[in-house]
Amino acid sequence: MASRLLLPLAGLLLAVLGWAAGAVWLAHGMPIASAFAPLESAASLWQLVSAGELWPHVVVSLKRVAVGLLLAILIGVPLGVLTGLSRRFTQATAPLFQFLRMVSPLSWMPLAVMVLGVGDAPVYFLLAFAAVWPILLNTASGVAQLDPNWLLLARSLSATRTETVLRIVLPGITAHILTGVRLAIGIIWIVLVPAEMLGVSAGLGYFILDTRDRLAYSELMAVIVLVGALGYALDHLARAAHARWLHR
Repeated sequence: MASRLLLPLAGLLLAVLGWAAGAVWLAHGMPIASAFAPLESAASLWQLVSAGELWPHVVVSLKRVAVGLLLAILIGVPLGVLTGLSRRFTQATAPLFQFLRMVSPLSWMPLAVMVLGVGDAPVYFLLAFAAVWPILLNTASGVAQLDPNWLLLARSLSATRTETVLRIVLPGITAHILTGVRLAIGIIWIVLVPAEMLGVSAGLGYFILDTRDRLAYSELMAVIVLVGALGYALDHLARAAHARWLHR
C-alpha cells in the first residue's frame, strides 16, 4: 500500500527536480528562463487561483469539453451501432471513416473558422471531430462482440429494431462506450488548448496566449501545470466511472 503512494510521488519529485535543473541550465544563457522554474510557476499558480483570475477560464474550457464530448457521443454511438449491426453500412463507410480519422483535427481549423466564424462554434466542431472516432470504433467493436444469441432471442420475441438496440445492444456495449468516452476525453483535452486559440476571448488556451503576449512566463508555466492536473482529474473520473460500471 505504501509503495503505491510513494512510487508515484517519487516519480513526480524526480520530474520536478529535472524541471528545476533544466530551468537553471537554460538560465545561464537565457536569463528569462528562470521564470519557468518550479518555484516561480507555483507562486504564480497560487496567485492566479487565489485571485480568481483562472476560474472563469477553467469553467469556459470545461464547458467546451462537455459540449464537444456530448456531440461526439450523439454522433459516434449511433454510427458505431449502425456500423456494428449493418455489414453493408460498414463496407460503404469504412474507407471514409478511416480516411477522416487520419486527418488531424487541427488541420480543419482554417475551414472551421471560415464556415462557422470565430467563437465557440469552431471549437465545438474541432473537439467533436477529434472525439468521435474512439467512441465510434469502440461502440462498433462492442456490437461485434455481442453474443449473437441475444439478438436471436430478441428476434424470436418479435422485438422491433428500436427495442433491440435500446434493451439489448446498448446495455450490452456500455462498457465499450465508456472506454471510447475515456479515450475521447484524453483526445479532447489535447486538442482543446490549440482550438481555444481561434479568436475566442476566454479559456485556458486563450489564457496561455495572453501570458505569452504579456511575457508572463511564470504564469504560462502555471497554466500548463494546471492543464495537466485538470486533464489527469478528468481521466481519473472517466476511469472510475468505467470501473464502477464493470463491478456494479
